[in-house]
Amino acid sequence: MAILEDDRLVELLVDRPDSHRSVGDIYLGKVEAVLPGIQAAFVDIGAEKSAFLHASDLIEADEDEDPEDREPDDADEENGSGNGNGGSGSGGGDGKSEGKGAAQVIANRRGPPRSRRRQAPNIADELKRGQTKLVQVIKEAIGTKGPRVTAQVSLAGRFLVYMPFASKVGVSRKIENREQRARLREMVTKLVPKDEGGWIIRTVADDLTEASCKREIDHLLGLWKKIQRKSSSGRAPQVVQRETSLTRGIVRDLLSDKVDLLLLDSKLLYNEVEQYLKQIDPELLPKVKMYHDEAPLFDAYDIEAEIRNLFKQRVDLPTGGYLIIQPTEALISIDVNTGRYTGKRDPESTILRTNLEAAREVARQIRLRDIGGIIVVDFIDMETRSNRDKVLQELRTHLGRDRARTRAFAVSELGLIEMTRQRVRPSLWQSMTTECPTCNGTGRVFRPEVVVRRMERSLKRAGADHKERQLSVRLHPEVALYLVEQEPNFLRQLEKLTGLELEVRDDPMMRLDEFRMMARPAGRDVTEQYAVA
Repeated sequence: MAILEDDRLVELLVDRPDSHRSVGDIYLGKVEAVLPGIQAAFVDIGAEKSAFLHASDLIEADEDEDPEDREPDDADEENGSGNGNGGSGSGGGDGKSEGKGAAQVIANRRGPPRSRRRQAPNIADELKRGQTKLVQVIKEAIGTKGPRVTAQVSLAGRFLVYMPFASKVGVSRKIENREQRARLREMVTKLVPKDEGGWIIRTVADDLTEASCKREIDHLLGLWKKIQRKSSSGRAPQVVQRETSLTRGIVRDLLSDKVDLLLLDSKLLYNEVEQYLKQIDPELLPKVKMYHDEAPLFDAYDIEAEIRNLFKQRVDLPTGGYLIIQPTEALISIDVNTGRYTGKRDPESTILRTNLEAAREVARQIRLRDIGGIIVVDFIDMETRSNRDKVLQELRTHLGRDRARTRAFAVSELGLIEMTRQRVRPSLWQSMTTECPTCNGTGRVFRPEVVVRRMERSLKRAGADHKERQLSVRLHPEVALYLVEQEPNFLRQLEKLTGLELEVRDDPMMRLDEFRMMARPAGRDVTEQYAVA
């Protein structure tokens, strides 16, 4: 599924039947271990790795808490309500989808989050080993880490998010009209049963009617009762509620009056979306169209080319500058360069223009690549503070379109801008690529001359061992060509030094920095005996 803004790809969501998206799923888990030293517990939810539950995710909601810290799509500055770190209302639809793809044009803005959390309880006082606990996945397993879960379960509907363990009614911060906020809060407060949990009124509920509100409240309360029945009669670990499919999640969270068009090239998906919209918002049906052209949908919108580019380190800017994006274990580094753009006026204005362009593209790329965690951007050095502030403001403005929580901090003394972005699932780079078997993920291989030196040391060991008399060495053709052109006397000198009878064969099946030593005439591979370095 591709999301376009101003005819440019800004988000790519990929789902496969064999790799279920688990964010939003609710489990009856079993506590495997409680670790007071890190104030966390590990919970068995039936996944390959145990889930991580931090003490802060046990806290019941407090009216001073900002739901922005837990519900990425919805927040209320005045009235906090409890939710579970994103839960099923994470605004991305983290379930399965069985169809092909869809193209969307979406305008979606949000401001930077604030963090105001209560002090977490002592984990050892709250949980014991072997105890069962209802938890919800808020972050997928990434790398060596298992999924992260919260005990603050949330259930997302079209217009409302229901939080069974909270008590307040909050309104999305994106609904800015005070009268409208007051009207919505009053309506929902009047309709929800007392002491039945907390609620957040979502951004798309701007024109919510009482009938629609009542229908959704009844649906979410019924869903929660079903979850309670299943969890009370089930044995841990087991899944008690799956998040909705990717397609339905996107329609539920993003399809609104601000969206121009939802295009689908799968009749199966089209029927699913049509039936879903008839239930929740029939007025949006005209925005949904079936794509019938012969050319593939993604080709028609030039999305395939964008997908290929998002795995490249280099990203070109319109005026000739470029970014270099490099993921590491600890953080993502982004370097900004002027490239061929030299400008026509003073250097500071040239640098400012490049940095402003780069700020816009950085915001787009981290969203497009779904990069999370710590991000460090090295913009080109600027002399004036006002220019540095302009770049930071431009970056923050464009980060405001991102559905994931992002924060960009002030320019450091080294001229770097440090950022954090909510990490819910592995980035596209992690989930769609694998480590190169030749370079083992370094992106570098030994030069031919280095391979020859390694081979030379190995052959000297074989000569000193006096167990072999004839050896055949297989090399990549490029390394063999280096020997012929740059070191034509290599074999003759080495034969004289080691007493071995040697021959070299080029083998296109060899990796560039690999060689094999074969004992003749039997053809026995003796590489591992002698190739130590």
